Amino acid sequence: MKGKQKIENPINLEKKTEASYEAKDIYVLEGLEPVRKRPGMYIGSTGVDGLHHLIWEVVDNSLDEAMAGYAKNIEVALLPNDAIRVVDDGRGIPVEIHKQTKKSALETVMTTLHAGGKFGGESYKISGGLHGVGVSVVNALSKELKAEVCRKGERHAQEYERGKPKYKVKKIGKCPPDRTGTTVTFSPDPEIFKEIRFDWQRILSHLREQAYLTKGVKIEVRDERETPHLSHVFYFEGGLISFIKFLNKNEKPLNPNVFYAAKESGDIFVEAAVQYTQDIQGKEVSFANNIHTGEGGMHLTGFRTALTRTLNNYAKKNEYLKAEEENLTGEDSREGLTAIVSVKLREPQFEGQTKARLGNPDARTAVENVVGEIFEEFLEKNPNDAKLILEKCILAAKARLAAKAARETVLRKGALEGSILAGKLADCSSSDRENTELFLVEGDSAGGSAKQGRDRQFQAILPLRGKILNVERARIDKILGFKEIRNLIIALGAGVGEEFDITKLRYQRVVIMTDADVDGSHIRTLLLTLFYRHLPELVEKGHIFIAEPPLYRIQHAKNIEYAYSDGDKEKILSQWKDKKITPSIQRYKGLGEMNPEQLWETTMNPQNRVLRKVTVADDGEADKIFDILMGEEVAPRKRFIQTHAKRVQNLDI
Repeated sequence: MKGKQKIENPINLEKKTEASYEAKDIYVLEGLEPVRKRPGMYIGSTGVDGLHHLIWEVVDNSLDEAMAGYAKNIEVALLPNDAIRVVDDGRGIPVEIHKQTKKSALETVMTTLHAGGKFGGESYKISGGLHGVGVSVVNALSKELKAEVCRKGERHAQEYERGKPKYKVKKIGKCPPDRTGTTVTFSPDPEIFKEIRFDWQRILSHLREQAYLTKGVKIEVRDERETPHLSHVFYFEGGLISFIKFLNKNEKPLNPNVFYAAKESGDIFVEAAVQYTQDIQGKEVSFANNIHTGEGGMHLTGFRTALTRTLNNYAKKNEYLKAEEENLTGEDSREGLTAIVSVKLREPQFEGQTKARLGNPDARTAVENVVGEIFEEFLEKNPNDAKLILEKCILAAKARLAAKAARETVLRKGALEGSILAGKLADCSSSDRENTELFLVEGDSAGGSAKQGRDRQFQAILPLRGKILNVERARIDKILGFKEIRNLIIALGAGVGEEFDITKLRYQRVVIMTDADVDGSHIRTLLLTLFYRHLPELVEKGHIFIAEPPLYRIQHAKNIEYAYSDGDKEKILSQWKDKKITPSIQRYKGLGEMNPEQLWETTMNPQNRVLRKVTVADDGEADKIFDILMGEEVAPRKRFIQTHAKRVQNLDI
C-alpha cells in the first residue's frame, strides 16, 4: 500500500523452533571479558563520555592516594597517537605476590574486577574508585597499557594488550630512595571506541574541579600532541572557597562573605560552601569522594533541607517573615544560589556505574546536621549577609506566586489556542506526534514562504515577529507577559515551569529556522536561552534542532547548486573552473529571499536539508556560556568575543 511501511513482527508466536538450552549453552566470561563484551555497563557509553571516563578512573586512583595523605603531585599528559599518561607520587601499587591469586598484586589489580585496596582494611578510608573496578576496566578497554611502579627503591613494570599481560611483572631498574608512585600509560582501543578524540578543555575543566576538591594537591596537565606543548598547573589552598569564587567570577556576588562548613559527622566528612549572587539562576554542584554526582543524591537533599529550614527559622526569629506568613520554599531559598556540597565517606553507594547519584541515607543526615548547625552560626555572626540573603529569598517567594498566576493564565489560554493562534500558527494535519515538526521562523516574509513550501501533513510553521525577550535575567511572570514567547509555549502544548509535562508536547522536533546573518544568530541564541533555562527537558530529550539554510545559490546554464558555507561555494566553483564557465552567484541575506520551492528544497525537505540537533555535553560549561553571552556583565562577554572572534565564519558587516 502506498505510503505504508511493512513492519516485520520480531516474535513469531505461531511457530516455535527447538533451541538448545543445556549446560554447554551457559557462557562464563572470565577475567576482563565482561568489560569488553558490555563496556557500557562499566563506563556508561563508548562515546565521548566513556572515552574521557577512562582518564577519570586512572586519575581517581591517584586522587585516592592524595586524599589518604600520601600523594602531593599528579601529572596527566595527552600523548601523540591518542595515548594518555598519568603519574603520581603516592605509595605505588604493591608488586609482591598476592596470596589469593598467586600473582603479583600489580597484575591482580590491573586484570581482576573487584580487586584493590578499597575492599577492606585501612589502605583507603575513603576512595573514589569505580567500586574497585576502575583501573582494570581501563586496562580491558585499552589497546595497550603499561603500568610502572616505584616502591622501596625499585622500579617494576608490566604491559598489557586489551587487558591481557604480555609478560609477568618484572624489575626494570632503580628509583631514587625518596621516590615512590605509579605511572599508567594507556591507549584506548579503537575496536571499542569508534572515535578517539580527547577534548583538552573538557579535561582541564574536570581536573581543575579535582584540584579544588583536594586542596594542597598539585595537578599538572600537559598536551604533548602538538608543538609547542600546552600546559596548566592547578593548585588551590582555598579549596571550596576558591571553587565558589571561580564559579561566580562572571557574577555579582550578593553576600560578601562566603559561607563555608567543614566538619565530620559520624564517619562522614562534610564540606559545603555557599554564596548568593544577584542572578536569578542558581548553581548546585555536588561530590562524593571527589566524584561529581551530576544527579545529586542524598547529600544534596540534606543540604537543601538544612538551607531552607535554617533560613525560615532565622527569618521568623528576626521578623523578616511574620509568624502567620507562609514559609519560604526550597525554590525560594535557592534562587541565585551558588553552592558546592562535598562528602567523603567510607562506603559510597552510587546509583549506576557512572556514579551520577549518591544513595547513602546517612549522607543526608550528616550534611543536614553539619550545614544546619554551621549555617545558623554564620547568619548570626554575619547579620548584613543574612539581611541580603533573606531579602532576596522573600522577593523570590513573591515572584513565585506571580509566576504561578502567569502560568495558570497561559494554561487557560492554551485551552483556547485555536482562537488565540489563528492566523499565526499554521498547524500540520497529522496527529502522529512522532513524525511532526514545528518550525520557528524569523519574520512574516520567511514565514509566508515556509507556509507555502512545507509539507502540510507533518510540518507546522510559527512565525516570530522581531526578537524575543532575553530570559537570562527575567522572572517567569515577566517572560510569560511577552506575547511571542506566550504564543510559542501555547503552540508547544506542554506548559512551562512546574506545570511542564513533556508527554503533552505536540511536536517531535522543534526546529529553529533563522536567517544566516547577525540578527538571525541573535534570535537563535535568544530562543536557545529560553529552551535551556525554562524548557530544559526539550533539550535533554533531543527535541530541539537548528535548520541550516544555504548561503549561496550558484547557477550556470540550467544547472543550480546550493552552497551552505564559503568552503562549499569554493568547492563548487573549482569544479567548473577548467570549463571556463562563469556561473551567477546569489548570496542569500535572509530566508525571505527564497521562494517557497527553494526553501523546501534546501532547508525543509528531509531528503536534502541539514539539521543540527541541540545537545548539552557539559551542563556546567553550558551554564557558564549562557551567563557570559546573555548576562548583564559586559566585560566577560567582551573577553569571550575577543577570544573566539577568529573562529567566526560568514560574518556580515
